[in-house]
Amino acid sequence: MDGTSMATPHVSGIVALLKSLHPNWSLAAIKSAILTTTASVVDKDGVPIVAEGIPRKLADHFDYGSGHINPEKAADPGLIYDINPKDFNQFNCTFNLLVVCQTPQLPVYHLNLPSISIPDLKTKVTVSRTVTNVGSVGSTYIAIVEPPPGVEMEVRPSKLVFDEGTKRQNFTVTLTSVRRIQGVYTLGSLTWKDETHTVRIRIGVRTVIKDFYADVA
Repeated sequence: MDGTSMATPHVSGIVALLKSLHPNWSLAAIKSAILTTTASVVDKDGVPIVAEGIPRKLADHFDYGSGHINPEKAADPGLIYDINPKDFNQFNCTFNLLVVCQTPQLPVYHLNLPSISIPDLKTKVTVSRTVTNVGSVGSTYIAIVEPPPGVEMEVRPSKLVFDEGTKRQNFTVTLTSVRRIQGVYTLGSLTWKDETHTVRIRIGVRTVIKDFYADVA
């Protein structure tokens, strides 16, 4: 057995473990803890793995997701990207699944997910995220930026300081296209790091010149 036949029961067990350790965590918090503490995907010799299919290519975020799950680190993630269930209403509105929707509707990439995916970057987009400190009270995190190729990336603020009165912090990520290429995804990451935790989210950006290829023919 391989693939999802093995991955699904393993992940389910890890979710149950985290829920027993942190009974007050939401499912979004548990998902965040798992995804932001993963390790890079390499084979037994430390070589990056190759994706299935033709032509052959090195595997990327779209093939392996966030990476290898580390249950021990997921139990103590430091920061989590939590989501209020009501926030999903905006996502449902995007797909016309609700009769009454807020106006104006925000793009789905504004949902507080532990990843950022921009499918249509023409010039500049600013995305907001909120993190909750579930680690030490007096923690300071520094942003480590790995911009997707062809995209400038700025994080504000670049340092997050938590104390007894500050458990949640907001920050923005501004992504700016610096090359005119139609329909190509490039990949990067944003990592928040303190003395003991490394909290990484994957970032995928598809740069576009026009909404449709026919517009540039």
